[in-house]
Amino acid sequence: MTLLRVNNLKVHFPVKGGFFKRVVGHVKAVDDVSFELQAGETYGLVGESGSGKSTTGKAIMGLNKITSGEVHFGGKDLASLSRSEFKPYKKDIQMIFQDPYSSLNPKKRLIDIISEPIRNFERMSPTEERRMVQEYLSKVGLPSDAIFKYPHEFSGGQRQRIGIARALTLKPKLIIADEPVSALDVSVQAQVLNFLQDLQKEFNLTYLFIGHDLGVIRHMCTRMGVMYRGRLVEEGTSDEIYENPQHIYTKRLIAAIPDIRPEYREQSVNFRRDVAKEYKESYNTYFDKDGRAFDLQPVSNTHRVALP
Repeated sequence: MTLLRVNNLKVHFPVKGGFFKRVVGHVKAVDDVSFELQAGETYGLVGESGSGKSTTGKAIMGLNKITSGEVHFGGKDLASLSRSEFKPYKKDIQMIFQDPYSSLNPKKRLIDIISEPIRNFERMSPTEERRMVQEYLSKVGLPSDAIFKYPHEFSGGQRQRIGIARALTLKPKLIIADEPVSALDVSVQAQVLNFLQDLQKEFNLTYLFIGHDLGVIRHMCTRMGVMYRGRLVEEGTSDEIYENPQHIYTKRLIAAIPDIRPEYREQSVNFRRDVAKEYKESYNTYFDKDGRAFDLQPVSNTHRVALP
C-alpha cells in the first residue's frame, strides 16, 4: 500500500537584490521531484550537500513552503492544505533531525522535551505524562530517572535517542530521518542505525531516510533515489543502484567511497579513474546545456535513470 506519493514537487527560494531588495531570481532547491513510499519500507534520498534532499523532507513536513506539486498522504494532498488544516497530519508524520543537540531545547528537561508533541494533540494528567515519557525513554534504552535531566548531560548518541523518543510519542506512520547519524561518531552510528531498524519492526514504521553516505543508505533502505541539484537522477533498489549505477553522478558518489581492503584497492582506483574520465568526456550525455538533469527514464521494472 502506498503511504506517501510525491508528484512534481518544486521548492524555489527567491533571491533578492538591489537597493529595494526586489526578487531578481530563484534558487531551485527542489525542481520537479516525484517518488513513492510503500507502508513499512525504508526509502532513501541520497546526495551531496545542497542537492535538495533535506529541503524535500522539510517540505513534506510542512517546514518549507512548497512552490508547486503534490504531496499525497492519507488520501489528502498536503501541499494544498493551510497551516491549520495541515496540523492533524503532523501527528502521523514526525522528523528526526541531523544535529541531536541543536534540535533539543537546552533549557528544558527531558520530561518536557519528549511530552511536548503530545501536549499539542492530547490532554494528560502529570502522572500519565510522566509514565508515558518514562515508557518511551525505556524503549530507546535510557533510564527512567533521566526525565529530570537536561540535554547537555547526555552524549551525542544518547541525545539522538532522545530525539527518536520524541518522534515516537505520537505513534506516527511516517518518520523522516534527516541524516540522523552524520553528527555521531562512527562507533555510535551502527548502534543508532540498528536501533532504528528494531523500532521499525516493533512499531511498523515507514522511514524516509535522508543522507549523503551511500553505505549507510544501502544498509538501511530497500529503495533509494539519488538527488543532484534539486532533481532525481537515478532511482531503484539499493542493491541495484550500488552494484549497477547508470548515471555518472551516482558513479561519482560510489567512487568516493573508500575501500581499504587490499584485494580491491587496484579495482577501486581503476573505477575512480574510469568515472573521472567518463564525467569529463560525456557530461552532455547526462545533463542539458544548463546543467540540469533530464527526466527519469525506466531501464528496468525497478530502475529509472535521468537520461535524454
